[in-house]
Amino acid sequence: MGVKQLFDLAGRVAVVTGGSRGLGLQMAEALGEMGARIAITARKKDELDAAVAHLEGLGVEATAYPCDLGKREQVEPLAAAMLQRFGKVDILVNNAGATWGAPAEDHPIEAWDKLVNLNLTGMFLLSQIIAKRSMIPAKWGRIVNIASVNGIQATDMRLLKNAAYVATKHGVVGLTRQLATEWGEHGITVNAICPGFFPSKMTKATLDTAGEFVKQATPTGRLGGDEDLKGLTVLLASDASRHITGQAIAVDGGATII
Repeated sequence: MGVKQLFDLAGRVAVVTGGSRGLGLQMAEALGEMGARIAITARKKDELDAAVAHLEGLGVEATAYPCDLGKREQVEPLAAAMLQRFGKVDILVNNAGATWGAPAEDHPIEAWDKLVNLNLTGMFLLSQIIAKRSMIPAKWGRIVNIASVNGIQATDMRLLKNAAYVATKHGVVGLTRQLATEWGEHGITVNAICPGFFPSKMTKATLDTAGEFVKQATPTGRLGGDEDLKGLTVLLASDASRHITGQAIAVDGGATII
């Protein structure tokens, strides 16, 4: 098989949660450019509609599914609707997530529950359903979980205190490794991408006050950009990564090596 063929996603169906904006939309663009049909989910219908229009303007076939993955009762109907529409899901990018900043001693338990429900439980439930109903029977699947550099290290206290976020993102890395272990025999790979600081709605408050500090602490001297997750996402979603599984890959300009 040639290299171009290894990366070709024509005929594949890719689901990107949290795909209406930011990093999720960038990854949807990349998968669509390589030929996949795209399904995106998010909570806000207006943002989903804008994202679908944007993707279709790029020549990407896209469908939107409003859903709050932090509410477990919405996960099964979402999966059922997508499987009914497409007949299968080959690629699942679990990108939906939230953060909360607070000192650990004052962290609201309601905020802890919100992050656990969305960042970890929702990810597990959707992966479980898609694997069982589509990927395991097909003997092929790619699951890409979006963790964070905070899934492989703690947060620098000079930037933020965010115990629940760090705990859930470490949980994502652990879940990734366990699912890779259990589902590898079915032709399914499961990997985690661990982004560093990218400009986004989630990181805006931190970068507004500490953006220069972050750049100075990064070997490449820059933040993540619009193209910096695309190549890795396509790799992990394609046949080119069939011998890569259970990995947590930092995309952070080298910040975690210091």
